[in-house]
Amino acid sequence: MNNPNAKDNLKPFKKGEDARRNTDGRPPMPDLRSAISALLNEEQSGMTALDAILKALFKRALAGDVRAAQQLLDRGFGKSTQILQHDIPEGIKVIFESHAGNKDPNS
Repeated sequence: MNNPNAKDNLKPFKKGEDARRNTDGRPPMPDLRSAISALLNEEQSGMTALDAILKALFKRALAGDVRAAQQLLDRGFGKSTQILQHDIPEGIKVIFESHAGNKDPNS
């Protein structure tokens, strides 16, 4: 009985044409932005999906959901800037690195 995962069954790619090689590359991605836009603009019960989502988010914000309020305010008016103050004595070199958006701070 032959093991299908054995190294004996592996065959290297041949130079030039090889049926196992994807020469066309990755297929193009669908236009996700227009698909989401079409979904959000669909009307149901006289209201678009976007209006329904915003209304639900607004209700949660009014009920005290801080994250819902933050999402509404950030999307409507932009994220607030963070002001940093520092008092660094002369002669000390400070290096500031921002890892915003990186899940791994070491990258």
